Amino acid sequence: MPMKTAEDFQSQIRSVLRDHGRLKQDVSALGPDDDLYQFGMTSHASVNVMLALEGEFNLEFPDDMLKRSVFCSIASIERALADLSDR
Repeated sequence: MPMKTAEDFQSQIRSVLRDHGRLKQDVSALGPDDDLYQFGMTSHASVNVMLALEGEFNLEFPDDMLKRSVFCSIASIERALADLSDR
């Protein structure tokens, strides 16, 4: 099985955001550092995004990562997933 690239991870994150983020903007039009909350994601939607990411990537976010800053952008989600995969 080939190793996943950063583009693969970002594509999976965007797919989860498209399905669970309740964003007012098409996810494909968002830049990696755009604030997802400014585009309509609520704290409730971020919980759904977190749960979907856990399922998609087969991992669990520890309590210390359950904060707005982790889910505020595609880039921050990507960093969090990289940190978790290193643990």
